[in-house]
Amino acid sequence: MRNNQLKILVTFVSFFVVFSAFAQKKTDFAVIAFYTGKNDQAHISFVHEANHWFSEMGKRHHFLYESTDDWTKMTDDFLVNYDVVIFLDSRPDSLSQRIAFQKYMERGGAWMGFHFCAFALSPSSFPQNWDWYHDMFLGSGQYKSNTWRPTTAILEVENKQHPAMKALPGKFSASPNEWYCWEHDLSENPDIEILASIDPESFPLGTGPKQHEIWHEGYYPVVWTNSKFRMIYLNMGHNDIDYENGTNRELSHSFKNRFQNKMILNALLWLGKN
Repeated sequence: MRNNQLKILVTFVSFFVVFSAFAQKKTDFAVIAFYTGKNDQAHISFVHEANHWFSEMGKRHHFLYESTDDWTKMTDDFLVNYDVVIFLDSRPDSLSQRIAFQKYMERGGAWMGFHFCAFALSPSSFPQNWDWYHDMFLGSGQYKSNTWRPTTAILEVENKQHPAMKALPGKFSASPNEWYCWEHDLSENPDIEILASIDPESFPLGTGPKQHEIWHEGYYPVVWTNSKFRMIYLNMGHNDIDYENGTNRELSHSFKNRFQNKMILNALLWLGKN
């Protein structure tokens, strides 16, 4: 009887130790990703791909990844449970959500944003009506123009010492994307640190058919941080879609690129562990 009790006790203790170690590794930090997933098939495709990829990375690198399309959850009480917030394809629109996000960041929260979450154009369905976010936090101001069709670009790493750029080559090819140009010159903002930009080898960038959607020259930052906050913005987030033939078939994928994936994972681990 005593031996059986001892075996049960040893088994229970062993299970508790293993479970505790597993739980500790699994929850090094917690990530919540917000998305809308309604406005553009290219963005919807990216959101689905991102949710799958981040979930897999969470299992491998011991962080909790959750996602939601319910922006009403963006409250003080909800955000306090997470170490990193991700905007996959859009931004909060209600005043209360925006206030909660700003407070979260000003209190030391961390953020990663992709592609369309920085879009703002007045007048449009997504006007520039949030000065703190677009002018101070992102520093980019309004959207100015974009390339078309989605194509790959050669990116130049501008700060090899930054944790997000760890173990990356000086230049690498990004996944096909619709690349954005901005109202403000980010290189003139002392708070903005540009981590990657489009290398001139990429020009001409875009295929048209509209000529203004093909870039032949210029300086275009695509990944940057703001020294006043724990944040990183990445312009990636628009897969190539077969719109012309009406199939909406995915013609490219954002997370099938070794170096780009490395950069995104580096950035998330930097945000989550610091």
